[in-house]
Amino acid sequence: MKYDIIMAGVGGQGALSVSSIIASSAMSEGFYVKQSELHGMSQRGGAVVAHLRISDKPISSDMIPVGAASMILSMEPLESLRYLAYLSADGMLVTSTDPMKNIANYPDLGEVLRQIELTPHHVMLDSDQVAKKTGSAHSGNMVMVGAASHFLPVRAETIEKFISQMFARKGEKVVTANLKAYHAGRLAAEGSPGL
Repeated sequence: MKYDIIMAGVGGQGALSVSSIIASSAMSEGFYVKQSELHGMSQRGGAVVAHLRISDKPISSDMIPVGAASMILSMEPLESLRYLAYLSADGMLVTSTDPMKNIANYPDLGEVLRQIELTPHHVMLDSDQVAKKTGSAHSGNMVMVGAASHFLPVRAETIEKFISQMFARKGEKVVTANLKAYHAGRLAAEGSPGL
């Protein structure tokens, strides 16, 4: 078994936290994991991408070849298109439809979403709106973990455990808010055509 994930977003969206939670969950279930990160200008809203490889056999490289990703998990729609060439023919694109317009010439959002819909296997949801409905506007990245969890090779309960661990130092209220966002993301993805 091997499962390769491209995690994409812009600085401040928590893409690297998402990668850390999934990687820790996979390792705790006995998988081999390799991860690389490219922060770009993350502190200024620049592109952030992580390659995360999960396998039941040792992994030689942390970089995912073009056309080989099992999943693109994106916190933002335009960033999902940026890495589309990495997605395998039967790969899954899980993306938020909430744009982070960090450039002056951000393309027409409707056109961006139409291009995403052309991807054979995709899940699209507005992570910002789902997070706000849970009462935690800052947990959009946990909504996306929840949406992606349907396809990951690790158990949902294991991911919950590592979300709790990641936010434990911030207190029980923050842990509860992030778990609520995670569950809302799982639920929101259930009605999508990607499932």
